[in-house]
Amino acid sequence: MREHSEAATMRRAFWALWSAVLLVKVLVATRLPLFVDEAFYWQEGQHLALAYSDLPGLTAWMARLGVELGGHTLLALRAPFLLVAALVPLLVVRIAAREFSERDGWVAGCFALLLPLAGSLGLLALPDAAMALATLLCVDAGARLLRAVTPATALELALGLSIGALSHYRFIAVIGVGFLVLLWLPEGRRVLRDVRMIMAICIGAAAWTPLLAWNLDNAEAGLRFQLVDRHPWAFHPDGAWFIAVQALLVTPLLLAALGSAAWRGRADARASVRYFALLGAVVVLGFFALGFVADNERVSFHWPLPGYLALLPLLPAVLARWSRPLRMATWSLAGLGLAAVLGYYVAVSMPSVRAQAAASKWYPSNFAGWDEVAERVRSQLASMPPGTRLVADNFKLGAELGFALGRPDIEVLDHPVNHKHGRAPQLALWGLRSGGRDAWGDAPVLLVVGASEVEYKHLLARYHALCRTVGPLPAPKVLNVDHGRQRFLTFEIAGRRDGACTTPAMAWVDAPVAGAPVPRRFTVSGWAFKDGVGLSGVDVTINGRQVAAARYGSAYPGLQQSWPGTTDPQHPDVGFSADVDLAAMPAGRYWLGLRLRGRDGSVEDWAEQPIVVGD
Repeated sequence: MREHSEAATMRRAFWALWSAVLLVKVLVATRLPLFVDEAFYWQEGQHLALAYSDLPGLTAWMARLGVELGGHTLLALRAPFLLVAALVPLLVVRIAAREFSERDGWVAGCFALLLPLAGSLGLLALPDAAMALATLLCVDAGARLLRAVTPATALELALGLSIGALSHYRFIAVIGVGFLVLLWLPEGRRVLRDVRMIMAICIGAAAWTPLLAWNLDNAEAGLRFQLVDRHPWAFHPDGAWFIAVQALLVTPLLLAALGSAAWRGRADARASVRYFALLGAVVVLGFFALGFVADNERVSFHWPLPGYLALLPLLPAVLARWSRPLRMATWSLAGLGLAAVLGYYVAVSMPSVRAQAAASKWYPSNFAGWDEVAERVRSQLASMPPGTRLVADNFKLGAELGFALGRPDIEVLDHPVNHKHGRAPQLALWGLRSGGRDAWGDAPVLLVVGASEVEYKHLLARYHALCRTVGPLPAPKVLNVDHGRQRFLTFEIAGRRDGACTTPAMAWVDAPVAGAPVPRRFTVSGWAFKDGVGLSGVDVTINGRQVAAARYGSAYPGLQQSWPGTTDPQHPDVGFSADVDLAAMPAGRYWLGLRLRGRDGSVEDWAEQPIVVGD
């Protein structure tokens, strides 16, 4: 009776939590700005194919389905992913209840919701939701197959393997580890000899055919990017951060409980328990080991999620052995972790918060600036001749502008970021890799450039590359979003242009440094130049308002060595200084900026940096 009562209590808790989390995610998904990868998956969905350069087809198909059924909105784009993610905790409940008890099922399901990496699934239109579903289908089928092979369980395995194969290259890890675990277990070896199991594996293998065919037709570009190009395959010690990052994202006590579940389950008498423990532990530890030699520039903290999902059915038995205070602390920390992750997405949805974070390393650049640059592009296109060609300088801008403007066919220049993220081959297949001025002829062009997509030390070289592609650049219109942390330049190009390379201006503030406290009267100094024509002057701004005209043209020796190839005719006399008097302004945090005036009549506002004015 007591066990039934506890199960009923946990059932009510699960459904309340499931409903609340889903409601919060739907509300956040309606306001959360489009993430860069989501925009590209939307673009892929507008060019339907069986596979793409970066992924198998399922993510793009789901994105297309969402906007076809729900309209061209953020929520519609994300709706299929939210629905798939909502199934994940239900599968965890089913697995744990069947293998252990009804109460354990509801407890495991609750933690599938509270586990921050799992509870936030579906907020973004990314392949992880489908991968999680595929993982649990395979885990469920595997546990059932260890008891008896039936057509239904073999079909479930085939379904899971197929969904995973259509989701991401990374699902190969789940397949490989699952196969090794079955080979390790005596019961698993028996299962692998059954013809129905072999048929299920063959169906799952066949689901990789579109991706393999794409690679065969395109010089293995996708495989080379995923397995070779993006990874250094050399030891780097920062892989050790894995444990700290996972402790934060899983929450420390829950991570410890899952680790304990794996350790205890590895030697359990029940084959299904050993299966869960070994599958989950090897996946997590495998990605941990991979972190020391694999890609450390892109986000990878979510990679071990399939391993945690496999361990969740074992969690209730571990928690039952812990003291009540420790159990309550585990529940509480997991809840706080989920709230923190969802709270992050809420904060990212708020323009004021993004603007305040502009000077921090936590600035969410992949969420920011796209609406503003789309509005600028609409306005400029409206004032340009009919038939003006719209060109973006990188795939991120092309995809984001495409979604905002409803144009999945925006041309994109060749750019290092296209290759870094493995999207260049796909752009070429779509015929969207722009050939530059040789292809444009005399047609008017609006070129949109994401200046902040390139490391500052490489920005001048990027501008010179643009000149080689499109000719001398006209005076840009500058759009600084969040104090210039996201910086866009638009160029209205009316036909062919000849002459020396003219680039946007470059600048640097030596003093005061960003975030520094300053007195009411202080001096701003640094350097600024504009290749091709030079600058006529530099003004200092506070919160966008001019407060001083700088003395420009002082010697700044050595700068040409730092920027090889620079062609500003005024070198080395490109230094500036200005005396700023803020005596009439109250103490507080302000944004210091520069206004750069070119000899060609251009006026460019430079990115701002924070200063703190004291009493």
